Order: sequence, then structure tokens, then C-alpha cells
Amino acid sequence: MCPMPSAETTQASARRSDLVQPTRADEVAASGSELIGGPIGRHALLGTSWWTPVRVIALVAIGMFALGLVQKAPCYNGGWFFGAGSQYTHACYSDIPHLYNGRGFADGLVPYFDRLPGDMEYLEYPVLTGVFMEVASWLTPGSGSIQHQEQWYWMVNAGMLMVCASIIAVCVSRTHARRPWDGLLVALAPAFALTATINWDLLAVALTAAAMLMWSRGRSLAFGVLLGLATAAKLYPVFLLGPLLVLCWRAGKWRDFGKAFAGAALAWLVVNLPVMLLAFDGWSKFYTFSQERGVDFGSFWLIMAQNSSDPLSTEIVNALAMFLMLLSCAGIAALTFTAPRRPRFAQLAFLIVAAFILTNKVYSPQYVLWLVPLAVLARPKWRDFLIWQACEVAYFLGIWMYLAYTTSGDAHKGLPTDGYHWAIGLHLLGTAYLCAVVVRDILMPERDVVRRAGDDDPSGGVLDGADDVFVLGSLARPPRHAAPFVEGPQVNWGEPAEGPGHSAASQ
Repeated sequence: MCPMPSAETTQASARRSDLVQPTRADEVAASGSELIGGPIGRHALLGTSWWTPVRVIALVAIGMFALGLVQKAPCYNGGWFFGAGSQYTHACYSDIPHLYNGRGFADGLVPYFDRLPGDMEYLEYPVLTGVFMEVASWLTPGSGSIQHQEQWYWMVNAGMLMVCASIIAVCVSRTHARRPWDGLLVALAPAFALTATINWDLLAVALTAAAMLMWSRGRSLAFGVLLGLATAAKLYPVFLLGPLLVLCWRAGKWRDFGKAFAGAALAWLVVNLPVMLLAFDGWSKFYTFSQERGVDFGSFWLIMAQNSSDPLSTEIVNALAMFLMLLSCAGIAALTFTAPRRPRFAQLAFLIVAAFILTNKVYSPQYVLWLVPLAVLARPKWRDFLIWQACEVAYFLGIWMYLAYTTSGDAHKGLPTDGYHWAIGLHLLGTAYLCAVVVRDILMPERDVVRRAGDDDPSGGVLDGADDVFVLGSLARPPRHAAPFVEGPQVNWGEPAEGPGHSAASQ
């Protein structure tokens, strides 16, 4: 195991010309490559043809997305329209076709401005997602039966979301310059393909992935603008500003953080302010609905509520969830300031979003989309990623089988409540497990596969290889009788692995 160097002895990322090959550095990837001929050879000619890593990964992502569309075929051909239970027994449910009529798009109503006739007075999605939904409705033929229109609406949205999925895969592949093949984890993620067209989350995920790419290139303002747009499509991206704040604090990069924050605020206001001023009631519906919504699917709060004779009120759950989230934020900040090396931005980005999901009163199956790109950048280890994905796939099947059970009446076809609780527990533990290994990598940087390969923080932009100016704990109080520095050869931070299983640190 290599001794941990200081930031001064670590070279900045992406200065080596050699790319990290998963089939050489990851034992699971090496084993899986046997299906296509085995690990890549030492003398293979890379980058000499049209088949670059990014292009291969983009095509794989499109192929997996297409398989996800095929998986929805039973619903497209009838499950969304005939018999409520069949869309659950076939695990092919999607909000998209149902909301075409349910949120007024079929009637030409303008989101946020026109009041809806049903229980939901206004569209309960952030503004940029509402724009996405509206554009898709413009591209949907208005003739034919409502079923025909809903089928078209889903297909149009699927095409637009496929573009988002491709952008995500490409951005992740380009964020770590020496590790483009890590994007293959995004492209092949089974939970990604299964949940991609349940809702419109991929828009915010694509904007967030593009923002991460811009930050890795040192473009702080562009990062902020894209993050602000992502927040205008979904709330969770705004949480990335928290980790960025403490990282820039530790590195003294206040100017870059200020540019990122200003760009995010400006972009969010440009999208939201017109609707806020002209249709405040419709604009605010997303926020009031989020507050008033009760405990829902996938959260540990639901397990507590369904096993209690006197469940907590929504107000109390909101307060406790906020307290747990604030506690998580404080823990991440403490971890950042006291870690032996400054954590990588992607590591903290994953942890903060995972903390929000784990403490939230709802953990919908499509929320896994928020985490997949961040998980790949934070912990590009095939074994851990696949363990987590297996838990998410199990939950994906569990929630639909549970809904099949609740909608089948006396037939009780599907998964009963106790079984669904086990499915919730499994996917919560899967996410918590991935959080745990990321925290371990932060506390023991020699276990971090990215840093062991010779990088510092390839997604960190101006933070990559930067000196620390503010730390806490033992790092701020070095031993009074420390041994004098001895000149001579020093061990570099990590060396590219010769093959899978090359040392104990590869685990």
C-alpha cells in the first residue's frame, strides 16, 4: 500500500496519455469481458478508428434505452388503457401517457396558467420540466382516439428522453479524461434502462451531468448555468452547491464558487421568474405539493407508517426529514474538512443526493436515475455498482408487484405488504452500502480506484491538484515532534494497475 502524499506531491489529473482500461484494472470487468473475447491486450491499437470509447458508449446507451422501451411494450399495447393491474403485473407502468390527459395537455391547456379540472389544480412539476412536457404535446398528433394520442405522446417523450440518456452517457465518459470507459457503467445500468421512461427525470439528470462536465473543465460559470437549469427541471441538483461550497472553502477557491453560484441563480431565475410573476399559483404548485404530499412509496417512512397504529402527521415527517437532511449535510461538511485528502467533488455530490433520497418521505423507483451518473463518477468499481443495481432492480419489480397485489382485490396477486417492506429495505440498504464505500474511499484514499490510478480529482476542475488552505481536526494540528523531511525519491500517488487483483488495495 502506497503512503499517502500531500497535494503538492500529486500531479494534476489527466496529464498521463494512457487511458485506464477497466478490463485491466477491475476484476469484474475483466471477467465480464470474456463474453466479447476477453480483456483488451497490452498492444491493442486504441483510438485509431471511428470506434472511440465515447461513441461506443453512446451507442450502447441508445441500445439499452431501446431495450427499456421494449420492456414497456405490454403497456403500450393495452396495459395503460385496459385493466389497471396489468401495467403492474408486467412492470411497465409510466406516468407519461396518463398525465397527457390528466394534466390537460390533450385539451390544449397551458401549464401553470390554466387551472386543471381534476383534483390537481395546476401542473405539479418544476417549470423547465413543464416546458419539456408541453413541447412533447406540440409534437403529438391531436387526431384519433385519446388512446392513440397517449401512445404518441409517450413515444415522442421517449425520443426526447433518449437524447437525454445519450447526453448523460457522453458527459460521464468525458468528465474523467483518463477514464472514458467508466461511462459504460451508465450505459449498461439495468435500473437506468428500466426506469428511464417512467417520468421526466432524465432532463434534470442530463443537465446535471453536463454541469459536472463543465466543472471538470474549469468552466465555473457554465457549470452554474447548467446546474441552475437542472434545478429548474428538478429540485435535487441544487444540493450539489453544498459540497462545492465546502470543497472550495477547503481549497480557497471562493471566486470560482461565486461564479458557479451566480450562474445557477441567474439561470434558475430566467426560467422561473416570468411564470412566477404571471402565474404564481401555478408556479408554486410544485413546492406546495411537495410539502403537502404524504409519506409515499419507497421510503423508510412508509414502513413506519404502515406498521404503526398512529402514524406521524405529514408536518412532523417534513420536520424530521429536514432535520435528518441537515444532519447529513453537517456530517458531509465535517468529513470534507477533516478527511486526510480533500474529497473528490463527485464523491460528495453522490453523497449529498443520496442523503436527500434516503431521508426523503418518498423514494420513487425513477430516483435511481439521479444517482447513476454520480455513482459512476464517485465509485467506478464494477462490483459495488452492480451490487447496488441488483438492489434497485429488485425494488423495481417489488413496487409493481405490490401495486398489483393492492389492485387485484380478493385475488391478492402480487407481493403483500410485508414483502414490499423487504423490497424497500433492500434498495435502501443498497444505496446506503454504496454511500459507505464512498465514505471509506474518502477516509482511506488509497482505496479510491480513481486516485489509485494516479489522478487527484479529475471531476474537480479548479480543485484538481489544488492546495488546501483550511482544514480541521488532526490535519490542522500536526505533531509537534514530527520527523524532519528527508530528501530523496518519493512514492507517487498510485500507479496504473497491471491487471485485476494486482494488490489488496484494489478491493
